[in-house]
Amino acid sequence: MMDIRNKRIVVVGLGSSGIDVCLYLHRKGAILSGTDAGKRSSLGERIRLLDESFIETEFEGHTEGFIEGADLLVVSPGIPKDALPIRLAMDNNIPVISEMELGYQLCKGRILAVTGTNGKSTVVTLLGEIFKKAGRDVIVCGNIGNSLTGELDKITEKTIVVLEVSSFQLEWIMDFKPAVSCILNITPDHLERYKDFNDYADAKFRIFENQTGNDLTVLNYDDPPIRNSTKTINCRRAFYSTKEPVEGMFSRDLREIYTKNMGDAEFAFTMPDCDLKGSHNIENVMAASLMAMSQGVGIETIVETLKGYKLLKHRLERVGEVRGVLFIDDSKATNIDATKRALEAMDRPVVLIAGGRDKGGDYRIITDDIKKKVKKMILIGEAAPKIEAAYNGVISMESAGTMDEATEKAFGAAADGDVVLLSPMCSSFDMFKSYKHRGEVFSCAVKNLARPADAGN
Repeated sequence: MMDIRNKRIVVVGLGSSGIDVCLYLHRKGAILSGTDAGKRSSLGERIRLLDESFIETEFEGHTEGFIEGADLLVVSPGIPKDALPIRLAMDNNIPVISEMELGYQLCKGRILAVTGTNGKSTVVTLLGEIFKKAGRDVIVCGNIGNSLTGELDKITEKTIVVLEVSSFQLEWIMDFKPAVSCILNITPDHLERYKDFNDYADAKFRIFENQTGNDLTVLNYDDPPIRNSTKTINCRRAFYSTKEPVEGMFSRDLREIYTKNMGDAEFAFTMPDCDLKGSHNIENVMAASLMAMSQGVGIETIVETLKGYKLLKHRLERVGEVRGVLFIDDSKATNIDATKRALEAMDRPVVLIAGGRDKGGDYRIITDDIKKKVKKMILIGEAAPKIEAAYNGVISMESAGTMDEATEKAFGAAADGDVVLLSPMCSSFDMFKSYKHRGEVFSCAVKNLARPADAGN
């Protein structure tokens, strides 16, 4: 394990994970300081915990003197790769690692790590429930909201750590080596940060770069970038596919698992009736099942978990029905492929609410899905003009200045039996604090529609 006592460590970024790092390392005897480019007032109430621990901090920018003499920089997810502290560290040969790498270095448990453009939260949450049902000691953490470092005090040698991993977290790894890794899919995302799609994909592929020997990676064979990445893999592999038999594969309805001798099928299970609908969720169940089975979990436990599994909030969540119109909150769809998956799961005509802060993708790649499933689009946020240009002449569109206005316009365009779907294709930070906040505002707007006209009198 990393020796941190009396080491001078600078934490860059004082959001939730950055504060977790500061507090944990302070308890373990490191000499801590933290720097953040934002205003102190924007970082929430937890920032006072650093004051109570007498941890030195700076806000509203970074200074060279603050980094001087550091033994290590720990970078929170999302910090720009060209941020001043990182450039200074590189110039002065100061090691730079991510919060996740630090957590890995200090973690006693067995790590199962999941990345991908979409589906990560569903898979890690499902895995956590499967292991709980199996009676295992399990912690679900990472990009899902609670950092690995923040959970270290709860983790023992017997703990299975199910870790949601983002491309941002993988940028600054050194030795990170999960016992089992998984890549669900890779589609264009975060192109405002990466120079191109290949740069983004390469960040994802780092999840298995240190794996060797008996380590395992679980991969979606139907995703071409993933399938073509196998030349760089040095560990055992298990693929899954909805299209053809491959090693470790589940068939389309989860009835068969193919063993090493391709085509030699064994009965697995039939997908039970549960909340996980749509082809994308079949893939998610395949990935979670293979990972769980690699740790000795039986099929019966997986099936029982699926029967009781509840969808995550803001991911194809039904939030109400008003005069025959169903309202679905898919605010977690912060990229174009996520909205494509949502539309594929719809079996009614859709009025789509989309827009937010653009992430550099090409909206035209789902033009066929828009034509097939959507009767009208209501556009919000900074990306509205770009989305309107992408679908000009394809679909009827209208803009709205607020979520309340967008919800009202979408309801007005919908008929009995239609769906109003909030699936933005964009991040939320132009108008909202987070995708969760965006979904909550949408849900409130739906409740206001359902309220009788004289309810406020």
